[in-house]
Amino acid sequence: MLLPVIDRELPTDEARALLDLVREIAAAELAPRVDAAEAAAEFPRDVYRTLGDAGLLGLAYPEEHGGGGQPYAVYLQALEELARAWLSVGIGVSVHTLACFPLAQYGTAEQKERWLPEMLGGTLLGAYCLSEPGSGSDAAALVTRAVPDGDSYVVDGVKAWITHGGVADFYNLMVRTSDDGPRGITCLLAEAGTPGLSAAAPERKMGANSSPTAQIILNGARVPADRRMGAEGEGFKIALGALDGGRLGIAACAVGLAQAALDLAASYAKERRQFGRPIGEFQGLSFLLADMATAVAAARALYLDAARLRDRGGAFGPKAAMAKLFATDTAMRVTTDAVQVLGGYGYVQDFAAERYMREAKVLQIVEGTNQIQRVVIGRSL
Repeated sequence: MLLPVIDRELPTDEARALLDLVREIAAAELAPRVDAAEAAAEFPRDVYRTLGDAGLLGLAYPEEHGGGGQPYAVYLQALEELARAWLSVGIGVSVHTLACFPLAQYGTAEQKERWLPEMLGGTLLGAYCLSEPGSGSDAAALVTRAVPDGDSYVVDGVKAWITHGGVADFYNLMVRTSDDGPRGITCLLAEAGTPGLSAAAPERKMGANSSPTAQIILNGARVPADRRMGAEGEGFKIALGALDGGRLGIAACAVGLAQAALDLAASYAKERRQFGRPIGEFQGLSFLLADMATAVAAARALYLDAARLRDRGGAFGPKAAMAKLFATDTAMRVTTDAVQVLGGYGYVQDFAAERYMREAKVLQIVEGTNQIQRVVIGRSL
């Protein structure tokens, strides 16, 4: 069953058809599976193949290498619809898009020709490895070391909080090639089967259990030098550029989750009757739903404003931080309020409200905590 249609501003008939396709896939392939898969912490690899076959894993990248050639504002609205049906899948698509960025933006023509079509087509699923056990918000403090050895780099260290850790086909590794602070970081593209690269057991999380998160352990992992993205020392610049776009991806996912919670709460408020009438007719509930709807609409407008700035070639980093901050705080508040609207039913697993609330929390943490977003915004002022 299709969810209520959101009035969207889309630039072309092609974009409108694309969003219709996303909604159809979400209704047919995601919504019927989400509850059972999340309860079992099942990673739906087949879903990503379906999305890849439909051309939905490379929407924001050029058509010449198999991408969709769509504006970022269109890609994000497609991502929002996926997250509205299944947040873990929305996060997975966002992270895969993030993982394709170093190659798409900094790879040579030969590197793009060799690897990018399979990434954008969904044959290969990616992961992005920046954080470490001792360096999260302070990403420049990472210590994973890559030492040149002949025609390869030998990599030792541990990467932490890696989405798709253990299930990805390729890993973008941010590694230290010199002790020159942020200028000593380099980006390497490693295959999952690289000897010396392994994944720890998945983390046991509060929510988004169908999106596996694990440490990546590098013990003498040998990565060919022709898999370096950009020049030595460009890794930190690559990482920050990727994160700007990734923050908008998380903002879109947050809006999708908040919209799902709003849909559920509004539907319940129409059907649940107390004192002889639907509870939505009581001002206390009506005003709560009004505030939820207003916050969701505002968060959507903010991420789209940042995306359109990106599409125009503008410096969108501070606005991406604003969008990520506001949208994820909105998701936390709206999902919490949805539980309240449902009352006791909101607290039990028979309804999705409790899952939405658990899932919302991680969005305030990933791609830079919301405290870090405030740092970014404050510095821009």
